[in-house]
Amino acid sequence: MNTTSSSDKEPDAISTEPEADTGLASRFPTAYTILFLLIIFVAALSWVIPAGSYDRAMSDSVGREIAVAGTYKTVESNPQGFFDVMLAPVAGFYDPDSYAASAIDVALFVLFLGGFLGIVNATGSIDTGIRSAMRRLKGHEIWMIPIMMSLFAIGGTTYGMAEETLAFYGILVPVMIAAGYDAVTGIAIILIGAGVGVLGSTINPFATVIAANSAGIPFTDGIVLRSIMALGGLAISAAYVMRYAKRVKQDPANSVVAKQAEAHRKLFLKDNEQDQQGATLNTTQKIVLVIFAMTFVVMIWGVSSQGWYMARMSALFLGSAILVGLVSRMGEKNITANFVDGARELLGVALIIGLARGIVVIMEQGMIADTILHSAEQSLGGLPELAFINLMFWIEVGMSFFVPSSSGLAVLSMPILAPLADFAGVGRDLVVTAYQSANGLVNLINPTFAVVVGGLAIGRVSYDRWLVFIWPLLLILTVFITVVISLAAFL
Repeated sequence: MNTTSSSDKEPDAISTEPEADTGLASRFPTAYTILFLLIIFVAALSWVIPAGSYDRAMSDSVGREIAVAGTYKTVESNPQGFFDVMLAPVAGFYDPDSYAASAIDVALFVLFLGGFLGIVNATGSIDTGIRSAMRRLKGHEIWMIPIMMSLFAIGGTTYGMAEETLAFYGILVPVMIAAGYDAVTGIAIILIGAGVGVLGSTINPFATVIAANSAGIPFTDGIVLRSIMALGGLAISAAYVMRYAKRVKQDPANSVVAKQAEAHRKLFLKDNEQDQQGATLNTTQKIVLVIFAMTFVVMIWGVSSQGWYMARMSALFLGSAILVGLVSRMGEKNITANFVDGARELLGVALIIGLARGIVVIMEQGMIADTILHSAEQSLGGLPELAFINLMFWIEVGMSFFVPSSSGLAVLSMPILAPLADFAGVGRDLVVTAYQSANGLVNLINPTFAVVVGGLAIGRVSYDRWLVFIWPLLLILTVFITVVISLAAFL
């Protein structure tokens, strides 16, 4: 990735379609516009949907307040107007909602990550390392896809790897482009890999554990079925991405971002003259790559076993950036300049995170989330097993668009919907599986999920191009999930 000159950057952090392109992609709105329109849409719903709320009580097992079944009541409406809409993107940064921490943590993490990548890229270590790796892997690059997707899936199924993946897009996208694939392949490895892991979460504390506790069952109930979901989803997804990558390598015109191929190469790889200089790492670059790799090892260790969140990860990347600058003998001015340039490149990603969270702010202030949940509760009553679990899945799909946070959706929906399984003769563990598979599926494309819009922004792939790539896989995964939960309902 070339970060040495801000004048060479793409003018739009989300859409990379060239100005001369008059096709659908050039007319499709940017992610900023899509999210702002969703804010307006949810605000309009607050004028139509009656306001209501459930009583909430503190749950020691969950560690936060949860809704109490049977306590829904209508409340005074609070329809969201023009000024509420305009304030929502700002409030999305710093105003914590009922389900997740403030988006400012994630936005700052993205900026510190960008600064770190800016300094590392200025040393030339990544570009040289990519050329060296591609030379060694020549002819076998395709196997990087299932291996890397498996690693991200492990992170997703064990600890809900999500925002942490933003640190890897700037690494894998250049690798995939250098290997003869495209930017979408790199994004798919990370986003789909971690996503199917979350879809089939086994011991994920932010999805499975919270949802099971909210449903009043041990989190180990249903772990075999969820393991099947994770392994099956990974196999399907890896095969899909590998097939796409092979077609792109055989004929670059098969890429869904074929018109942006040259722009992506210029942005993520050094120019041709530099490519011709060879691929030999000097001693300083080798040390920088060791520091680079160890930074991510420490991050994964901290998140998975030490309870780290965005603030500590941001501090880690700041410290590593300074260390890389000192090792490469950049000097104070160059360290600062490269850090700021790197942060500037991801500024659009940081801004879009607050915009995405603004949708949840509007829904909460408009008092319509609990009303939507109450309607779902009523629609599930008295249904037979097969109809119950499939309708449960689709209700969770719909709610996931408005509450992308896995822990937030679990706390909101499980205390109300899980007990209904007793009347339908369905195990509560299957309700947990339906919830997390729905949430994981939607978050592969959810425009309200900062990880989706952030990852696409870093990879310079517009949202409509991502939909063109992934919609067949979504259909396949939907059929797979439906078959699995339907069969489980009869066992």
